[in-house]
Parts: sequence; structure tokens; C-alpha cells
Amino acid sequence: MNDKPAHSATEVLAPRECWGLLRGVSVGRLAVWLTDHPDIFPVNFTVDHGTVVFRTAPGSKLTGATGPAPVAFEADGVDADTGIAWSVVVKGSATVMESTGDLLDSFALSLFPWQPGRKDTFVRIVPTEITGRRFKVTRPADWWTAQPEASQASSE
Repeated sequence: MNDKPAHSATEVLAPRECWGLLRGVSVGRLAVWLTDHPDIFPVNFTVDHGTVVFRTAPGSKLTGATGPAPVAFEADGVDADTGIAWSVVVKGSATVMESTGDLLDSFALSLFPWQPGRKDTFVRIVPTEITGRRFKVTRPADWWTAQPEASQASSE
């Protein structure tokens, strides 16, 4: 008989803590709706006054982000020493930063594209909701179940 709990506790994070975690990383994923399907894009970003800001160029990412549907943004991290992981999700609307004040302020954000090419459009995600979780990463020995006779569905 195993007296270990089936899963470890997940800690729900307060919004303030979520923002602090987001400030500590620079890459996340932007989820948008494109015509008839969802799509997800990796973006480098920064936090600015309770919003998420990223740079992009014209294309499907910008079209989906600034379309009529709300967006979701997710970033996560793990401390390799402690095995503690976290995940934060921001939901809201995205708008292109167009005002003179916003554009002048954007130069102070230290937000530089990772890929070459012009990415002159700054997009701000204004959240309607921010949620976060922290949890201990489970060791593979605690969840792995070998199934030697299992058939493979594909060559992945």
C-alpha cells in the first residue's frame, strides 16, 4: 500500500504574484483566433503597467491579436534546483499602440525582437483576467507506467 498522495498540491497565485513572475521571463505564447481556428505564437514580451506588450510585423499574428476575438497569453517557468514550476495566463484584448505617448514610452521598454526583420508594431494586451498556478514537478518515477505491449498509433 502506498501512503503518498495521488498528486501534490497546486497553489493558486494572486494577481500581484503572477505579474512578478511574468516580469522574470521574456518569452511566452500568444493564443489568437484566426477566421475558423485557434493558433498559438511564441513571442518575446515585457510587462508594462499591468499589461503585456510585444512587438510584431504585419501577418497572421497581428491580424489574430487585433481581431474581434479576445486573446490569451501564457508564460511559465521552472526552478531546476527546487523542481517548483509555475504557469500564468493573461486573458484580454489586444490593441496596437498608436498614440504618440505610447509609442514614445515603448522605446523605454527594452523590447527587442529575437528574429531579424522589421517588427515595428507594438501590441498591448489589456487583461480582463490573470490567473496563475505554482506546483512541484512530479518525478517521472511517480507517474510513468511502462506498457511494453501498447501499440503505437504513429511514428512520433
